[in-house]
Amino acid sequence: MDRRSEPPQPTILARGDFVQLVRDGHWEYAERHNATGVVVIVAVTDRHELVLVEQYRPAIGSRVVEMPAGLVGDIPGEERESMERAARRELLEETGYEAGSWEFLTEGPPCSGMVSEIISLYLARDLTKVGEGGGDETEDIQVHVVPLEDIDGWLEDKRRNGVAIDPKTYGGLYFALRRTST
Repeated sequence: MDRRSEPPQPTILARGDFVQLVRDGHWEYAERHNATGVVVIVAVTDRHELVLVEQYRPAIGSRVVEMPAGLVGDIPGEERESMERAARRELLEETGYEAGSWEFLTEGPPCSGMVSEIISLYLARDLTKVGEGGGDETEDIQVHVVPLEDIDGWLEDKRRNGVAIDPKTYGGLYFALRRTST
């Protein structure tokens, strides 16, 4: 076999507890080594409200408004966790809501030039508030329930007040408006 036709093997440049930096040819990117996926939840109440979370993100040094989300398969002993099970767990942990209805929406890369992960979006409906939310012991999550009719102004107010808006929020909003209109 002609070795010139074989692609070069990626090289791990650095490895932390959760993420590693990889070089593949001339390209460098980050990849998680402690999870099998990422779920993002578009949670819409029966009253046509969008459930969002806000938390401080050290990587950008700012609070960020985003959809509830989390890693899949990152809990020891649960490495084979399904996407939907992780979505259910993260929605409850971060927001205190359980959903009676789940729908897979789409999947894709959040930042294809920087990270290898693929996110999967799920629509959660028929929500019931059963807990406080706020995340686990390592998180300080504030839950927001915003009427869809007020979402544009609400997000703009947050942005004007120095809170970053995760662009996935706008992607989730697209699905919230298209899949839940009456």
